[in-house]
Amino acid sequence: QVQVVESGGGLVQPGGSLRLSCEYSGSSSRAYRMAWYRQAPGNEREFVASVFGDGDGNINYVDSVRGRFTISRDNAKNTGNLQMNALKPEDTAVYYCSVRILATHIDYWGKGTLVTVSS
Repeated sequence: QVQVVESGGGLVQPGGSLRLSCEYSGSSSRAYRMAWYRQAPGNEREFVASVFGDGDGNINYVDSVRGRFTISRDNAKNTGNLQMNALKPEDTAVYYCSVRILATHIDYWGKGTLVTVSS
């Protein structure tokens, strides 16, 4: 069973930065996809960024965060990070990490971490 835990959320002023971390256990396979999603109050969960465990990672971002957020991975530590810069109030949401072990076609989710961007 794969377990996923996010950390690093908090309160930050507009223009500030936060670094979210995602740690997973239960698999050592590099054939995985790690993705960040977010859900603001009253909204549906939306895709933010993703990276694959092999090769160059085939990184993708939603347009609204491209150039401000950077996703990264550390296969040796089974972790990934989402560096968020130039944060805006509209980035306020609960951020979730999901890990899909490609061979299983199953997405494992963390419980989320709250990011609040406010002055």
